[in-house]
Amino acid sequence: MPVRLHWFLPTNGDSHTDLSLGNAVGAHGARVEDPGTSARKGDLGYMSQVARAAEALGFEAALAPTSSWCEEAWVITAALTQLTRDFKYLVAFRPGLQSPTLAAQAAATYQRVSGDRLLLNVVVGGDAIEQRRYGDTIGKNSRYARADEFLQLVRELWSGEEVDFSGEWYEIEGARLLDPPAWPTVYLGGSSAAAIEVAARRADVFLTWGEPPEAVAAKLGAVREAARREGRELGFGIRLHAITRDTAEEAWAVADRMLANLSADQIAKAQSIQSVSESEGQRRMTELHGGRTDHLEVAPNLWAGVGLVRGGAGTALVGSHEEVADRITEYHDLGIAEFILSGYPHLEEAYRVGEGLIPVLRARGLMAAREPALVR
Repeated sequence: MPVRLHWFLPTNGDSHTDLSLGNAVGAHGARVEDPGTSARKGDLGYMSQVARAAEALGFEAALAPTSSWCEEAWVITAALTQLTRDFKYLVAFRPGLQSPTLAAQAAATYQRVSGDRLLLNVVVGGDAIEQRRYGDTIGKNSRYARADEFLQLVRELWSGEEVDFSGEWYEIEGARLLDPPAWPTVYLGGSSAAAIEVAARRADVFLTWGEPPEAVAAKLGAVREAARREGRELGFGIRLHAITRDTAEEAWAVADRMLANLSADQIAKAQSIQSVSESEGQRRMTELHGGRTDHLEVAPNLWAGVGLVRGGAGTALVGSHEEVADRITEYHDLGIAEFILSGYPHLEEAYRVGEGLIPVLRARGLMAAREPALVR
């Protein structure tokens, strides 16, 4: 299985230098940086620059996040499909905030207007404060149970047959999706038992954040076992930041500058926010650095410094292009095919990865040797 590289759309804004961690967002979507560091708005103009660059450089897709601090992922990526040619969009969305019938209809329309370029990242939500912003007050375990029913219904609707359903969370009568287009691959991540069980039953690709390889191997083993019990097999993906340069010294100098530019108050505020998150994945990310600013290389070339101020994915691959390729190979050997990468700023770092790392991966036979896509 070849490596498939994806990029990230900073729809809450971006910095314009590598001296900060960009428009960092912690748990609950709380901003933890100085307002002045958000020099680039997460608007259509800048997002189109990032998406078009990523497509031209050979990335397959980009993740658009979901948060009350971000531009809405469905809407902005639908616009971006008209500004790119073949590039796909991994749209993060929260099941339960709309009916499964309406969500299926929206996804089908998206497929038709984009030419089958929709990927779906199901975010069940590990944070009660953020969920309440959307008027969603049920607990974490209930959110997973609801997501299970939601995804079951969307899959049944995609058959094109009439669907009647009576469950704990949904009552559906006579629903039907007319002329279903290509199925949009469903991605779901999480570290809790509930997340693994729902992914095993309903997802096509299981996502993990960038933990050390031995921890990732154990998690993937649990997912494979859960999927085996369901009679299914899943693909695997991982979400990481990347600081890749011609030499290791250059890459670590960037990481050091990022760390030096963070104040103790910024870190303390972010850690206070993250400490009340319900997310098991967030707990594991925080545990890697423990709020400390030393000993942040938690595995070879895996740096936990991003997580000091950023909620969610908090680790970066740091090193020369060859070293970062080594680490991608290590995760790939565990069974991970899809890598969702990002870097600050996202436009410039797309070029760093695309022009430095991707050629190394292609030379090693991990990615297809092809010319970058031409965008209109």
